[in-house]
Amino acid sequence: MLEADTAMLTPSLPALRGKLATPSGAEGRFDMPLLRLAEGDADVVVGDVDAAQEAFASGRTRVSVEGVGIVELLDAPQGDLSGQVAIVTGGAGGLGLSVAEELVSRGAKVALCDIADGPVRDAAERLGGIGITCDVTDPAKVNTAVQSVVDAFGGVDILISNAGSAQQGALLELEDDRFQKAFDLNFWSHHYVARSVVRVMKAQGTGGSLVFNVSKQAVNPGPNFGAYGAPKAALMALMRQYAVEHGADGITANAVNADRIRTGLMTDEMIEARCKARGLTPDEYMRGNLVKREVTGKDVAEAFVFLARARTSTGAVMTVDGGNVAAMMR
Repeated sequence: MLEADTAMLTPSLPALRGKLATPSGAEGRFDMPLLRLAEGDADVVVGDVDAAQEAFASGRTRVSVEGVGIVELLDAPQGDLSGQVAIVTGGAGGLGLSVAEELVSRGAKVALCDIADGPVRDAAERLGGIGITCDVTDPAKVNTAVQSVVDAFGGVDILISNAGSAQQGALLELEDDRFQKAFDLNFWSHHYVARSVVRVMKAQGTGGSLVFNVSKQAVNPGPNFGAYGAPKAALMALMRQYAVEHGADGITANAVNADRIRTGLMTDEMIEARCKARGLTPDEYMRGNLVKREVTGKDVAEAFVFLARARTSTGAVMTVDGGNVAAMMR
């Protein structure tokens, strides 16, 4: 494999998957097969991707393709995202897991990436997907993780780029290494994963969807949250850059701006601290928006899935916060 910043994933399996895809009823959508690299005996041996396409079309399910290996055609769950493969970072719990559950309910196959080994594997097993332990701030490990998804399902169609952590502290007192680590996770990791996934999508030739979690801090920064808000603002710019550079490839890039969600980032302890500072009860704080309703993880998950399915929305930010005037896009 080449150096991390220019590493190319093995394109053969995604290229085969793209060849086997068929256009669906709507422009820009494809019915995608699920493939995996397998071991054992094959039904037939072929020399190239075109011959493999013919073999699968004739009813073969295990085809040995020169330069690729033994490729098995898998059954896809039913739903409006049947055959779609989604990677969810930060997928072991909280918002990432809520999005993964919504994707699976619609027929997608999910690969959960998280640094928490046990939880990510347990969650993936429950959802019928794969769990990958990965430090997404390491570009070489990201490439390895994405390659494992390609080996398991044949390619990638959706990226939910959700991993993050909320560092607190005033900028004048914040240690440089903490600020740098905040950028590593809340900005750079999103680029590493998106870059690796886009290479797979381009090899498939069937487009795809990138959806980033930018949070309200990207547009409505709060005191002592600069280490979180600054990289999130940069992430919003990164999302738009991917939209500009890969729209012609049929790849959309969008973002969700959510606020006050009970997740792994916003713990009960954090809610209590903020309530105390504002003289509010937890219920008053969580419903402190225009519609006076608490925003749930499912509310936000549905926004992620909507953008993942959108064919003509790119470079957009969808706000899910019940109405926070200060965080409205302008």
